[in-house]
Amino acid sequence: MIRVALADDQILVRAGFRALLAAQPDIEVVGEAADGEQALALVREQHPHVVLMDIRMPVLDGLAATRRITGDPALGEVKVVMLTTFELDEYVFEAIRSGASGFLVKDTEPEELLRAVRAVVGGDALLSPGVTRRLIAEFAARSREPAPAAALAELTEREREVMALVGMGLSNQEIARRLVVSPLTAKTHVSRTMVKLGVRDRAQLVVLAYESGLVRPGWLG
Repeated sequence: MIRVALADDQILVRAGFRALLAAQPDIEVVGEAADGEQALALVREQHPHVVLMDIRMPVLDGLAATRRITGDPALGEVKVVMLTTFELDEYVFEAIRSGASGFLVKDTEPEELLRAVRAVVGGDALLSPGVTRRLIAEFAARSREPAPAAALAELTEREREVMALVGMGLSNQEIARRLVVSPLTAKTHVSRTMVKLGVRDRAQLVVLAYESGLVRPGWLG
């Protein structure tokens, strides 16, 4: 069973998500929280696989709560997915840098929500290629000139190539087609790259690809 916790200060939003998720045979909603402090307490008690976390909440906002969760070694297996009203919410990029595994727009289609919850448990990012291009390009274009990351020196040429493709928003299937390898091989390259760089998940790999200058906004096409 995939254990999910809900954190949103709007009771109707939580009720809608709960009804959808609880109806699935492989998903269990382990609790709800109306603010960031409640979310932290819930996560520490229940250790869910996924937390659907609203960015804007009273007492403690979703960003601060996410940093505390991702910064706690005892909660290393918990994935945080930020909930936002707008695709290009100004805090989304910071949320991913803080350790969130991705984000969902609150009015996302039900099937997309279910797919996303299952995907993040499997280690995939919740940034579709289109959203990745718009989101990362928007914020990378505003940032200062990136400095090469020393950590990239540990990567093989193929791993750097794969990392760049991840940064451009390609899925494992698309990377496999681009490099003419199997999807499993592509996934293995992505996993090894993440391990070498010490990143939690694919979303942070995307951010590092931009921050290191490996991918630049103008390359998105």
